[in-house]
Amino acid sequence: MSEEPILKAFGKKMYSLRVELKLSQEQVAERAQLDRTYISSVERGQRNISLLNICKLATALEVSPESLLKNLGEYYE
Repeated sequence: MSEEPILKAFGKKMYSLRVELKLSQEQVAERAQLDRTYISSVERGQRNISLLNICKLATALEVSPESLLKNLGEYYE
């Protein structure tokens, strides 16, 4: 199984949550204590991120960590 589709789906979901909250990548990065370029690469599906960073991003996006992973199939191309 290729990892790329799931990484891209996660990135799309993260992007949609960020846009829904009307946050910039910089704002999410600041809230999550991560670099803006890291946020960008996650949204593009270029990073296989750690559990710790999933939790940081969930907090920054005001959702639970499990909700970031739930229903990723809806975000597949």
